[in-house]
Amino acid sequence: MSGSTGFVGKNLLKYLEAKGYALTRLNLRDEHWETTLDKRSFTTYIHLAGIAHDLSKKNEDSLYYEVNYELTKQLYKCFLKDDEADLFIFFSSVKAVSDEPESIVTEEIQPAPKTVYGKSKYKAEQYIMQHLPQDKTVIILRPCMIHGSGNKGNLNSLVRLIKFNIPWVFGAFQNKRSYCSIENLCFIVNQLLQARDIKSGVYHVADDNSISTKVLVSLIAKQLQKKIIILNLPQSIIKLIAKFGDYLNLPFNSLILNKIVGSYEVSNNKLKRALNLKSLPISSKEGLIKTISHFKNE
Repeated sequence: MSGSTGFVGKNLLKYLEAKGYALTRLNLRDEHWETTLDKRSFTTYIHLAGIAHDLSKKNEDSLYYEVNYELTKQLYKCFLKDDEADLFIFFSSVKAVSDEPESIVTEEIQPAPKTVYGKSKYKAEQYIMQHLPQDKTVIILRPCMIHGSGNKGNLNSLVRLIKFNIPWVFGAFQNKRSYCSIENLCFIVNQLLQARDIKSGVYHVADDNSISTKVLVSLIAKQLQKKIIILNLPQSIIKLIAKFGDYLNLPFNSLILNKIVGSYEVSNNKLKRALNLKSLPISSKEGLIKTISHFKNE
C-alpha cells in the first residue's frame, strides 16, 4: 500500500489489519521504493499516494503530474510485471471528472477537469485504462469528499466557524453535496478485496444520500450545542464579493464559494451493483455526526 501515512491510508491500514490482512507500506518518496517490490511479490496493490488539491496554489503544476501521474504510471507498470498480483486499486478523485458538475456525477459523464489536480488524476486514469490486462483486475476509485476522525479538511473548517459563533451568511443558497465517510470507504475496499471478480473499470465512491450545506451547518450546531445564526443574504451580493476576491486574489473567491455552497452530487449506484450491495453500512447523517463528534472533543 502506498500513501499509508495520509488520512485515508492510516484509517485503511488500521481497518484492514484488524481484518487479518498482511500489508506492506510502500514509501514512494524513497527513490529506491522499487527495490521493495523486487524483493517479493504481492497479490494486491493499493495506490493511495498523491498530492491533493492545493487551494493556496503553492505547488508547481509539474509536481502534480510528477506525483499523481508519473508515480502512478511507474507503480502500475510494476503491478503488470508482478506475476502474483491480480488486483490493483487506484484512488483517483471525482475531481478528475468535474469541478462544477451540472448534474449528478456518474461514471458515464465525459471527464473535463479544470484544475491541475483533477487533470493529473485523470491523466493517470487514462494511462491505466489504456493498459488494462486480460488476466488481472484493475479498479479506479473516485471518492468524493472523505471525512472522518483525524481529517483536517473543509468539514473541520465549518466546525471551527460554528464553534466561534460566526453567522452563516449563505442561507439563501440551496445545494446538495455528496460526502464519503471513512468507515464506508474502508468497507468498500474490504468488499473489493473479498469479491475478486468485479469488472475492471472506474467506480465512484460516496455515501448513499446527499445533504445540503445549510442542513450540515445546522447538524454541526446541534452536535456542538451551539445556536447558529443563518442569514439569507442575496446570492447576487455574495457572488459579486467572490468575484472581487478573484480579481484581488483574496482568500474568499469564486472557487471557495463553490466549495461552500455549490452542488456536487455523486452516484454510487455502479459500485453498489458491482458489489451486490443495497446500501452502505453508515448513512450520510450517521457518518457526519461521528466526524463532528470527533471535532467537538478536540
